[in-house]
Amino acid sequence: MKVLFIGGTGIISSACSELAISRGIELYHLNRGKSSTIRPIDGVKQIFADIRNEEETNKALEGFSFDVVVDWIAFVPEHIDADIRLFRNRTKQFVFISSASIYETPPSSLPVTEKTPLYNPIWKYSQDKIACENVLKTAWDTEKFPFTIVRPSHTYDKTLIPMEGGYTVINRMLQGKPILVHGDGTSIWTLTNHRDFAKGLVGLLGNAKAISEDFHITSDEWLTWNQINQMFAKELDVDISIVHVPSDVIAKYDSHIGDSLLGDKAHSMIFDNSKIKSVVPDFNCTIPFNQGVKEIVDWYKSDTIRQIVDSRIDKLFDTIIENYKM
Repeated sequence: MKVLFIGGTGIISSACSELAISRGIELYHLNRGKSSTIRPIDGVKQIFADIRNEEETNKALEGFSFDVVVDWIAFVPEHIDADIRLFRNRTKQFVFISSASIYETPPSSLPVTEKTPLYNPIWKYSQDKIACENVLKTAWDTEKFPFTIVRPSHTYDKTLIPMEGGYTVINRMLQGKPILVHGDGTSIWTLTNHRDFAKGLVGLLGNAKAISEDFHITSDEWLTWNQINQMFAKELDVDISIVHVPSDVIAKYDSHIGDSLLGDKAHSMIFDNSKIKSVVPDFNCTIPFNQGVKEIVDWYKSDTIRQIVDSRIDKLFDTIIENYKM
């Protein structure tokens, strides 16, 4: 099977690339060739082009056709419009990487299934992803453009600390400074290791049952934000003091963090993965988050260059905690 990834070196796509190659897939990456070397991938064939330059990309793809094309970096309807023009005669299956944040927010019932309404009134990122999906559904109705939609939730690798602020939070733990956690810390969250996600995604490639269908791919492990922070503290061998602040209060201090919280992380999200398991029977998440935490901490400890503290975010946390405790 011949597959093209638009992108391919990101947190999720790198694991999918490695698994695809291990299963004998002839894998191409289309990108500008300027990606970080954090996730090197052997065995990939490279096509150099800027996907945002349609003329350049069309020229680079001359003579190519693929069984599957996966776009990891489409975020607005215009990106999908260009994909349809570029690949309507070049692929048998087009996979769009959407987002599980597009589901009804907050959800009226749990667990979330693929039949849960798509509605996020807060986060423009999610609204744009919904619009992208609608373009593909229209293309199926009008010309049978063979799409598959995949919705990751919070998917991580060794480089991704899931708390808002990233390594700045870890540094605060190590320094004995209080940790900011939204709400009361008891909302339930789902974190998926990128290697587990890859088993679901790769199983959909070239799968006739996936055409014109949508799937989320997540772990079945559910954790509270208090538990997530405590797991890091345990791995770091430190005691932490958690200060709980309502998400809407945090949003007043920083709109970017606020949109991410109110449009996604502030609400409990539990997913029913029956659909992906029915189409990809070998999909099963086997990496618990406590193992993921160890990999993350080890990765950051192994090189001080990675230990970047955002002084603005650090000061912001101090300000919010000080003001809220008054």
